[in-house]
Amino acid sequence: METPDIFKDEPLFRKLKEMSCNEISDLAQVIRKYITQVVSAGNGHMASNLGTVELTLALYKIFPPDENFLVWDTGHQAYTHKILTGRAKMLSEIRKSGGISGYPNIHESPYDRFGVGHAATSISAALGIEAANKFLKKGGEVIAIIGDGAMTSGTALEALNQIKGVSSRVKIVLNDNGMSISPSVGQLSKKILTRLRTSKGYRIIDNKFYDLLKENDLEYIADKIKLSIKKLILSNNFFEEMGLKYIGPIDGHDVKMLIRTFESLKEIEGPAVIHVVTKKGKGVSYAEENPTKFHGVSMIDPKTGISLEVKKEKHSYSEVFGRVLSLIADIDERVIGITAAMEEGTGLKFFHEKHPEKFYDFGITESLCTTFAAGAATLGLKPVVAIYSTFLQRAFDQIIHDVALQNLDVVFAIDRAGLVGEDGPTHHGAFDISYLNFIPNMKILAPSSMKELSSIMKSVVGRVKGPVAIRYPRESETVNMTDILSAPTLDNPFKWKEVVNGKDGTILAVGSMVKVAVEAAGILKEKGFSVSVYDCRSVKPLDIETLEKVKFSPRIWTMEEGTKIGGFGSAIILKLEGFRDKIDAIGIEDTFVGHGTRKELLENVGLSAEKIAERMFFTLKTRKWEG
Repeated sequence: METPDIFKDEPLFRKLKEMSCNEISDLAQVIRKYITQVVSAGNGHMASNLGTVELTLALYKIFPPDENFLVWDTGHQAYTHKILTGRAKMLSEIRKSGGISGYPNIHESPYDRFGVGHAATSISAALGIEAANKFLKKGGEVIAIIGDGAMTSGTALEALNQIKGVSSRVKIVLNDNGMSISPSVGQLSKKILTRLRTSKGYRIIDNKFYDLLKENDLEYIADKIKLSIKKLILSNNFFEEMGLKYIGPIDGHDVKMLIRTFESLKEIEGPAVIHVVTKKGKGVSYAEENPTKFHGVSMIDPKTGISLEVKKEKHSYSEVFGRVLSLIADIDERVIGITAAMEEGTGLKFFHEKHPEKFYDFGITESLCTTFAAGAATLGLKPVVAIYSTFLQRAFDQIIHDVALQNLDVVFAIDRAGLVGEDGPTHHGAFDISYLNFIPNMKILAPSSMKELSSIMKSVVGRVKGPVAIRYPRESETVNMTDILSAPTLDNPFKWKEVVNGKDGTILAVGSMVKVAVEAAGILKEKGFSVSVYDCRSVKPLDIETLEKVKFSPRIWTMEEGTKIGGFGSAIILKLEGFRDKIDAIGIEDTFVGHGTRKELLENVGLSAEKIAERMFFTLKTRKWEG
């Protein structure tokens, strides 16, 4: 893909200072077209980035990123930022192995002031950066750019609550498009921001007064008059009651208005919120019409949005989860579904469609979701909390204190467990086994197939006492959905199952690694060795009865798509302490895994069938030679 000539003199943000509003508007269209072409040709975030082009250009014209500290929230709205800060040529390799990250990363560029991937961190980080600047006597403004969806998070609201108390002068650009990935929920978005963003009267009067005062050299009284208007039309402004000066709402695609607003920001001594209203997918009709669908895309026609990938109809683990939960709720009226701004991603949309009265989406509030579930469970409901593995980390205390300590009947559906691919280290679900394994009362199940996920859910939801976590990968397969949905319940979901029989050793595999283990066993068989493979669907509790039998195997390998430290292998080694010398725990080493396709990453960390078979063959061959 050819890079536009204007991007060749990098970093591009240095040119903005001398550019007119019209020139910046023209540049916005070039950038928007380039982002669309790049994302359409591979993978990446489309709609969110198309919405922030003008905002970024205007902000960087007035506050150059080499002189100021611009902190982006979440990061999938920051492609224009990457283009302006010297990475335009690299954008075609974004999220690919060896390419740049899809998110701001402090190790990638000095202009990425804070590494992100999880929402709602920008204001907290900005306060910390500002405090450090004071100590170090550095100059420059500290500005957080945060979406309205992220603003619903407790992390953002906690920081907002402290701004006045620490005498901060941090500035916040609120990018308001009415959405996170799914439409934003809660009173802050539905009531407060909606009221602010729809106050056309204020915006019209505000603009007219500015022009009038400017013409008559009376700009010095503008603030007083505008404040009176604002109090009249926008009484009880949430942000101003928190001690922040409120500016807006302004059109996030009007370059002239944006530049004028950001210029005025320089004169404000204290903290302020600039409320910018943008449209997700701006400039690309299909992305504007369906921003959720085009939040993240793969190969599509950039003109029409039609997929260019030739593939059979596939179903994901997320879909299976949502459909099966809906079937369970048909029978058990106590079952409710809860998520944190991920109705579509977790598959709960299927549940929501059939059981709207039992569905709860609390926005980006994982800890709230968890404690809400705990409260509901105290009165006999059977809550199922569906959250990605990487985001569930944010509810760690609530899992221990509110759910496990009280031994409440809460099921955690842990989506995207294991390596997720192009989103990289901020999104890999590598730690859930470890951070749940040591919690008393917690039970952890890992299905090896979609059919087993269906069976496990039917056997656990509403039936098993105490907290249960069910982890499953980010994978899609061509399956018979009727067969999946009709899968039977299990006599004992905590019992392991032998799927391959052999005499030279035993593989204890968890979840997604069962298929890999079977494949590795097949490779070894061709080399003259036979090994048993067990589907260890119950990570906790361990199947002690089977383990007592397996411990006499000549060699034992444990396999898990998660970090080794504190994981399934660690638990086996502790349980079979006297047999430690013949146990080899295979998993992700003590490192953060980068980005690339899931297949590439499994190969890189040694979890492909070929790499595992090679490792096992060396051990078996050495042992045979020694014998």
